[in-house]
Amino acid sequence: MAGNNPSRIIRFGVFEVDLNAGEVRKNGLKVKLQEQPFRVLAALLRDAGNVVTREALRRELWSTDTFVDFDHGLNAAVKRLRDALDDSAENPRFIETLPRHGYRFIMAPAPHVQPRTDHTLLKSWGLLLIVSTTLLVTLVLYVLHKGALRGERASSASEQPQVHSLAVLPLANISSDPKQEYLADGMTEALITELSRIGSLKVTSRTSVLRYKGETRKPLPQIGRELNVDAVLEGSVSREGNRVRIAAHLVHAPTDQNLMTETFEQDLVDALKMQRAVAESIARSVRVKLTAEQQSRLQHAPQVVPEAYQAYLAANHVDLGGYQGIKTSQNYLKKAIELDSRFAPAYAAMATTYILLAAQRWQAPRQVFPLARQAIHKALELDEADCEAHVNLARMSWQYDWNWQEAEKQYRRALELCRAEPGIHMEYAVFTATNGRIPEARSEVARARELDPIQAEPFVSESVINYHLRDYKALIEISRAYAAQSPNDWMAHYWLGVGYEGSGQTALAIPEYQKAVDLSGGDSDTTAALAHAYATTGQRAHTLRILHERLHQTENNYVSPYMIATVYAGLERKEEAFEYLEKAYQDRSPDLTYFLRTDLRLDGLRSDPRFDELLRRINFPE
Repeated sequence: MAGNNPSRIIRFGVFEVDLNAGEVRKNGLKVKLQEQPFRVLAALLRDAGNVVTREALRRELWSTDTFVDFDHGLNAAVKRLRDALDDSAENPRFIETLPRHGYRFIMAPAPHVQPRTDHTLLKSWGLLLIVSTTLLVTLVLYVLHKGALRGERASSASEQPQVHSLAVLPLANISSDPKQEYLADGMTEALITELSRIGSLKVTSRTSVLRYKGETRKPLPQIGRELNVDAVLEGSVSREGNRVRIAAHLVHAPTDQNLMTETFEQDLVDALKMQRAVAESIARSVRVKLTAEQQSRLQHAPQVVPEAYQAYLAANHVDLGGYQGIKTSQNYLKKAIELDSRFAPAYAAMATTYILLAAQRWQAPRQVFPLARQAIHKALELDEADCEAHVNLARMSWQYDWNWQEAEKQYRRALELCRAEPGIHMEYAVFTATNGRIPEARSEVARARELDPIQAEPFVSESVINYHLRDYKALIEISRAYAAQSPNDWMAHYWLGVGYEGSGQTALAIPEYQKAVDLSGGDSDTTAALAHAYATTGQRAHTLRILHERLHQTENNYVSPYMIATVYAGLERKEEAFEYLEKAYQDRSPDLTYFLRTDLRLDGLRSDPRFDELLRRINFPE
């Protein structure tokens, strides 16, 4: 046990106590401990090795004029302290209980010191004996070491546990500024992304580990079992000015064996370098093989203007589910690019926002996809290995250029770079499903579920697969199950409605579509589906009301012409339906690549030669 008097730091085992700051850390990571248990710990440490009576602790915790259930309060404080230190009353490592008397902080016995003597001859012989013994021991150890070195190394390597999968728990923000939470979240996501690039390592996605954010009570081995991984990394991020510190602790989940405990500290300008250093240290600790490309990337990282990096992290912290969120994210990214024009991730993220504006039908595709293209090419010019940039190029090639071969190439490159990223597998599953490659789509969904067993997104992928198979019975089954699990997710009700309508139960589809409209805030796809269902059940007045609202909105806002075409198709007005399908073609609407080939709303148009001609012009694979 060692103390540092100027800063009042006391260390024991893997713990460090700062008496001035009132903080306890385990392997560099802050341990949550309330005020009273900490005061008990401070009192025991001040008199370590000696008994601190219960009466003394009472005076430490409560003033004489405070009336409390003293016994209960002290027992509770000591229990919380033991929990924080992973200690127990039955087999104490740190805190020993003396029944009805008090507690003692257990210290290792001090080394035995011989009594002082003035006999010079005795001193000389003693010194000679020590030197001789030391030489003899050294000689023996050298011989043993020389004869058994290889065997010892082999034994040590064989005892190292095998790690094929790991989870990175959300890094805790221990900065004095709670607003730095986005920094801790951003560092967590970046570390997961860097690790997911290592193809031989299965990395649990951020969505699966997010439920453990702020969790301090659950043991790491238990978390490892719940996530079905071999190793778990916990850590913290602190920032003072432009100096950032990451403390990381990696354990082998089945045995609770420590695999790595390291602290990394850099200026924010080297944030990317620090993230990759942590990833490289983890890879080295679990003995995974790195390709030359992976090794080079981990060891080389560009610097970034600190304010640009902060703006980028702030952009990633924004919810992109709505128009305002996308525009807010764009403002942050524009600032990041203005501050650092060579920061590739900001360009890749900007491309994502432009594509979302088109995919969510907020802006016309021809208005935003060219801007996305510029951002994608700039990101790849700065960093050819940027996963997000390749995914965005795949999206653009598929949804806007209708170049299915190039889309295939870019998705495969993204998977090559980040094969452990479940989101890419799920998106690739949707892509393969839309061009009829169902077995491949199912394989990608299975891979995504393996990487991220609790994420909801595979539901979307599986729904798309069943939709393109026209397996409406299966679509109903999975949508019912998901709606029971997530009743406020509009997509669950939308796909359940599609399942009902496709199986001829349109009367049941209408209330599900209505729920989807309400929960989505009027998404144009859900609204068009509701209008189409009204039309096919003879409720034309409701259909016309929705149609007229949409046509009126086109005067000031972008409305997908494809969705208007589906409503006209429900009303059996074929000429208007084809007119708006042609407008969708001229707009290069992503809806065409998502829906056209199997959309049940357009079944009444499929016998018309114009429909096959439209499919041919969009270059759908045979």
